This record gives sequence, C-alpha cells and structure tokens, in this order.
Amino acid sequence: MSRPVPHIDVRSITQADIPDWIRALNTGFLRTPDVAETEVADRASYIVPSRTLGAFDAGRCVATFRSFAQELTAVGGATVPADAISNVTVTPTHRRRGLLNRMMAHDLAAAKERGDVVATLIAAEYPIYGRYGFGPATWAAEWTVDVPRAGLDPRWAGPEDGGRIDIVDSADVRKIGPELHERVRLAQPGATDRDERWWQVATGAVRLDRSPWTEPFFAVYRSAGGEVEGLVSYLADDKWGDGKQPLNTASVKWLITATPEAERNLWRYLCSIDWITTVRSGWRAPDDLLPFFLPDPRAARITTLADWLWVRVLDVVRAMEARTYEGQGELVLEVVDGAGPAGGRYRLQAAADGASCAPTTAAADLTLDVAELSALWLGDESAVRLAALGRVREERAGAAKVADALLRTSRRPWCPDMF
Repeated sequence: MSRPVPHIDVRSITQADIPDWIRALNTGFLRTPDVAETEVADRASYIVPSRTLGAFDAGRCVATFRSFAQELTAVGGATVPADAISNVTVTPTHRRRGLLNRMMAHDLAAAKERGDVVATLIAAEYPIYGRYGFGPATWAAEWTVDVPRAGLDPRWAGPEDGGRIDIVDSADVRKIGPELHERVRLAQPGATDRDERWWQVATGAVRLDRSPWTEPFFAVYRSAGGEVEGLVSYLADDKWGDGKQPLNTASVKWLITATPEAERNLWRYLCSIDWITTVRSGWRAPDDLLPFFLPDPRAARITTLADWLWVRVLDVVRAMEARTYEGQGELVLEVVDGAGPAGGRYRLQAAADGASCAPTTAAADLTLDVAELSALWLGDESAVRLAALGRVREERAGAAKVADALLRTSRRPWCPDMF
C-alpha cells in the first residue's frame, strides 16, 4: 500500500540537479551510484529538463522519471505523436510512498495537454503500469539458431537474387541507416522513430560510460538495382571446443530490412560465416520469418518471449481514426479510465477507406478499461481472449468477435527499439 508523503517535492529538474538525478537513476537500476562527469555532460545534451522529473526528500533525489517526444507507427502506416516514458525509478528507501503515482499523473496530464495521442514505455516489470492505463501492445521474441542443424547449403557464397552483401563501417551506417529505417518503420505498426543520437550511440560515435563499447560488424544488403534494403549489426565471440572445433556465436544487435528478400539474405549470411555455429537473433517480432527461412525451422528455438512495447491511449478519437482496419463494421466502446482523459463511450465506424470515431450515447457493445483498449489498438491482442479472461465485458453477444474482425492485423505489430 502506498503511503503518500507530502513533504517530498516532485518537480521538474534543473541543470544543477542532473548529477543527483543520475545518482538516483543508477541506484534504482542497481548500477553503481558513481556519477561520471562525461555522463552528466551526455545527459545534459539531450534530456528536456521540463520533461525530466525528480522526487526530492530533504534536497536529495529519491525517484526519477523522464519523457520525450516520439512518433509511433499505427496500423496502416500513419504516425501519431507519443509521449515516450523512460528512466523510471524509485530509490529502495522510498518505495510505496506514491512517488510514481505523482510523477506519472504529472507527465500524462502534460502529454494530453500537448496533444499526444498515446504514451509509450518498455516495462522492466510487468505488474506496474496497468494501473496507469498502459497495456502490452507488442511482444518480442529472441531465437537461437543451431546452424549445423539448420540444413543450409554450406557452399552458399552470396545472394542468388542479383543482390549483394557488403561489410561496411560505422560511418557508412550513419549515412545509409536513417533513410532505410524511415522506410521500414513507416511500414511496421508499433515501430518508433530514431533520432540522430540513436545512430551515434548504435555506431559508437557517442560512447556511454554505463555501456562499455565493443565495435560490432555491420553488413548491408543491396538489391539487384543497388538500393539499400537491409542492415545488420552483430558481434561474434571466440570460442573453440575440444579437437579445435569452432563453437562461435554471432549475436545480432539489430537487423532492419525493407523487403523479405533482404531479410532472408541477411539471415543466410549470418548463418554462413565460417566458424559460426550459433546465431542469436536479438529481439524480433514474435511472428518473425527467421525460422522458416531455414530448411529445418526446428533449428531455431525461441530463447525468450516477452511483452515489449506498452501503450496508453490518451485520445481515443484520434487513436482510433489514425489506424486502418481489416474489415468494415461498427462498434460502440465504453472505455473506463478512472485516472485519465480517455474515459467515455465512443462509436467506431470502420471501413477499408477510413474510419470515424466519436463520443456517443448509444448502448455500448463492449466495456473495457483503457489499458485493454491500449493493448488492442495496434492489432496484436484479441478481444475474445480478453473477454475470456474477464478483462473485457460483452454488452452485446458476439461483440468481441466483431472487435477482433476489425482490430486484429494479419502480421503482428513489433517495436524494434528499446528506450
């Protein structure tokens, strides 16, 4: 149970607060509380003080919270402005005092005032954020590929579709990566934008004390016409078994592709590198094509499957009108949002050429919490499943099936990034 402590001051930080804020952040994430001058300078270069909150007890920071502007791709390729939340911690000595409640309420109110359609986050712990109206909207999986078992032809020497794969350096990636990512993320529901700093960190141009840098390999796939259609960043270890047998692992940091051909060829490339006997895929969509690029899909086993991007709808009308729908129909939703701005009854009218959503006094077909609507919005969750779990209530028989027919997508949404 929370014990609100009014004398603890929750406020936006100033430049002078940054070292103390970082110390509290490191403490909350169980990292060494030391604060390096380089990290202070790095944080000061990109955080927005007005969107960076701290809780201060007798002048010492004991909780942290940060948000930033983000674009999130909705179903169909439109983007919506999102309030991306990160760096959420409460120092162990100050748990259960309502500090996160206060910081979250402050941030979500500001996000609604700005006109953000949704808020987003990656949850370190599952049970925390549902009470604030967030629902798990995408999931992620990691595969481990046993290369010798995969059945691939060891004589493979490169793409057979006229394309080519080349090793490139970090400067090349900073030139060609952003444009490719823009194409990819606009076609991937659940994907978010990447700013210039993301590419600097991902290629070592900006190096963080808290994350020791190891230079990865970068490979690019170009189509037969010379267009960049895929990029991969990966590391390789150096492990040998008895009898001088190589047992090396290639670990993918990230892989983005604009076409299935690029995806197939980059996975084939990784599995063809001499001495590599295991490929770890990094975080991928849960319905990723990787296993079925292999002659024996059982050679790819799921190592981890977990919730990933959590979404909190702030503006029901704009959120529902921003996305496209698989079918045509009408649904009246009673959205319960005791802690925020999304509550109300809305009529959704969806068709292939667009949708309209507006407040209504008509009888509801479904009643659901905003957290469940948020989980359904990107098309991954099932209203029928939520109804079976008692988290969605049908006011009209069969309404959950209607919701699934409208909302669910043929491929699962996916967020490639951690933030």
